[in-house]
Amino acid sequence: MPTFNGSVFMPSAFILIGIPGLESVQCWIGIPFSAMYLIGVIGNSLILVIIKHENSLHIPMYIFLAMLAGTDIALNTCILPKMLGIFWFHLPEISFDACLLQMWLIHSFQAIESGILLAMALDRYVAICIPLRHATIFSQQFLTHIGLGVTLRAAILIIPSLGLIKCCLKHYRTTVISHSYCEHMAIVKLAIEDIRVNKIYGLFVAFAILGFDIIFITLSYVQIFITVFQLPQKEARFKAFNTCIAHICVFLQFYLLAFFSFFTHRFGSHIPPYVHILLSNLYLLVPPFLNPIVYGVKTKQIRDHVLKVFFFKKVT
Repeated sequence: MPTFNGSVFMPSAFILIGIPGLESVQCWIGIPFSAMYLIGVIGNSLILVIIKHENSLHIPMYIFLAMLAGTDIALNTCILPKMLGIFWFHLPEISFDACLLQMWLIHSFQAIESGILLAMALDRYVAICIPLRHATIFSQQFLTHIGLGVTLRAAILIIPSLGLIKCCLKHYRTTVISHSYCEHMAIVKLAIEDIRVNKIYGLFVAFAILGFDIIFITLSYVQIFITVFQLPQKEARFKAFNTCIAHICVFLQFYLLAFFSFFTHRFGSHIPPYVHILLSNLYLLVPPFLNPIVYGVKTKQIRDHVLKVFFFKKVT
């Protein structure tokens, strides 16, 4: 690839080094990562199969759960095969276009997952606060619009990031990315040109998606708690609150990891690189791994059907 004044002009490929500072033990780190991936794929696939074949689960709450499971599988599959290629087979090279594609897919699926979590929160809000209107509001057509909306929002908002990198950043200090996957800021920081526009747009997308979603999810659950605590019967309060516990667990672990990873990458210069990269990896791997476990344990309908699948009998 051509060089100019020590920089690399329009590189054809990047080198992903994995986890900087832990290269010697990456082969061992790959073992729990691959285990989380396999458990996540199996668990989420099981949820998809159960929801697809059980007509009683064809309601908004479980349709959103199926969307979340499919997104989790896609997100993990975008990152882990290449990561294990780096850790186990010493295959760090990735073409420039493939790197941008991986970046777009990862950030798009993250945004889609955030949108689905918002839809799930709104579904619980309507079901608990205005239950008589739930069936009318969450019609099949509305569910389709939500699915298309969160997908298009993610794809459209992330695409300009690719254009800014592809068209505006021509010279790079190095082609070595200190990361285990192609992340937006990890690529942008390699460029010699002014990257303020890239940083500003990255912050805009983060707050336009994650910021918007977390505000409305929080407002939804605040209103849910107010409504639940006003219910006259203790049993009714417990039942209503119990339907939200799984959602709250998934919501907290997704957004806490997301914001910590986001802000440390931009403002955490004092944090060792390997800590940030490990947390970034866990941010992508842990939610798809935990989501089917959380919903399997806390959601009786899913739990009963999982036991039915494995023990070939109806659980009462």
